[in-house]
Amino acid sequence: MCQSLAELAFCGFDALMSSSQELLSASVIIAAMRKILTSLLLLLPLQANADGLPDLGDISQSVVSPRMERQIGEQSMLRIQASDTYLDDPELHDYINQLGNRLVANSSEPSQPFEFFILNDNTINAFALPGGFIGVNTGLIQLSQSESELASVLGHEISHVTQHHLARMISGQQYDSIAAMAAIAVAIIAARNNPQAATAAIVGAQGGMMQRQLDFTREHEKEADRIGLGILEKSGFDTRAMPAFFERMQKATQIHEGNTPTYLRTHPLTADRIADVDGRVQQIPFKLIADSLDFQLMRARVRAMQSVPSDAITYFNGALGEQRFGNPLAQRYGLVLSLLLNKQTELATKEFQTLYAQAPHNATIETMAGQFKQLNRDKDALNFYRKALKQFPAHHALIYSYAEALIEAKQYNDALKFLDEQVNINGNDARLYELQARNYTALNRHQEAHHVLSYYQILHGNLRAAIEQLELAKLAGKDYYQLSTIETELKQYREILDAQRSKKK
Repeated sequence: MCQSLAELAFCGFDALMSSSQELLSASVIIAAMRKILTSLLLLLPLQANADGLPDLGDISQSVVSPRMERQIGEQSMLRIQASDTYLDDPELHDYINQLGNRLVANSSEPSQPFEFFILNDNTINAFALPGGFIGVNTGLIQLSQSESELASVLGHEISHVTQHHLARMISGQQYDSIAAMAAIAVAIIAARNNPQAATAAIVGAQGGMMQRQLDFTREHEKEADRIGLGILEKSGFDTRAMPAFFERMQKATQIHEGNTPTYLRTHPLTADRIADVDGRVQQIPFKLIADSLDFQLMRARVRAMQSVPSDAITYFNGALGEQRFGNPLAQRYGLVLSLLLNKQTELATKEFQTLYAQAPHNATIETMAGQFKQLNRDKDALNFYRKALKQFPAHHALIYSYAEALIEAKQYNDALKFLDEQVNINGNDARLYELQARNYTALNRHQEAHHVLSYYQILHGNLRAAIEQLELAKLAGKDYYQLSTIETELKQYREILDAQRSKKK
């Protein structure tokens, strides 16, 4: 008999899996149910709280456990992903995660799960959430003059997570649920990018005090610098990049008095801190480290996406003309992207042909090549994607583009098979469910389309929209096994929604 919310989750899971003839793959259901179970746990009250901030040390682990940290981070991410600033760009997502995971592999907790994401924000900032979620503003990518500089910031943020600085600070606050902790964390992040909104964004009369307590202390910063520098060196980057970045931040503060970069408001920078890092760097043998092509491509991508297309075209043409301004392959990539955004397809095609002839094999450029083949209705597009995916099987932009190409070619069965394989690999990828829904709709299988869209909504933290999709799925078909699954999920989702409403009273 299922009584509690947690018991209901497992009973619902058993009911779903007992339907052996279910048309949706088991992996789809498993992935969705994992998210539901996480949501249920987030509704439960915390069992431990602390008065005031604990001293530095592992005492924080007894107050906010690693599992709690991860849940706070997951709940925070649901809110961030629903915001306008979250940048859902697969090229940037893959790059920042590859760079971040390279650093994590050389940290003190290489098995800790990390997730890196991008915010479409010109302010210079990066931040860490509990549980290994690290955000990077596009403004920071643009400011970084080398990949080692960007890596130095990520290494610093990774260290805040592995040293559990966030847990130590959050454990000093008294909240009745993980969801409340996540809400305050996201509100503070928003307030940091927009200081005028701080009072309104942070919930409760003690908001100002919480803001100050959740800012990193000098001790936290020096510890993150020291450990981050070690991560940077072990990962094969230029350690001089860290003090160089700090010094440029300090100069920016002096030039723009009263307009301190966001990163420095949350990561207090002192002359002593710069000197400490510089002194450590002097003890490390110098190595000249070249930037990767991917770093250069992503900087060009950000500039092209954030600029007025005509202005970006002028910029990249000028950079190519001077032939001393950055990587010419990246500058031409930026020019091609800007031309596409400006709907100058013919000229973009010509410039891309030049780029493709000069560039080495690269996942981002291969993806663009496939997109041009689709744009020009090349009959070889699907075969091209198949070959590219053999070389770059985990590149998300290629995966999505191939699925879209299959749907456009009306090869719906092949698309379903491919998407099902990808869901088996990554069941928490919301875009895969969106593509599945498009494919089911094209096949007039509307019940299944609404069903997978409910998973898409769950993964974006929108429980009400998920319920709406399930209700539409009930009306769209008569398949017994589908209806049984849908009824089970509807019952569970409504139970969660009722629990959320009761907590607000």
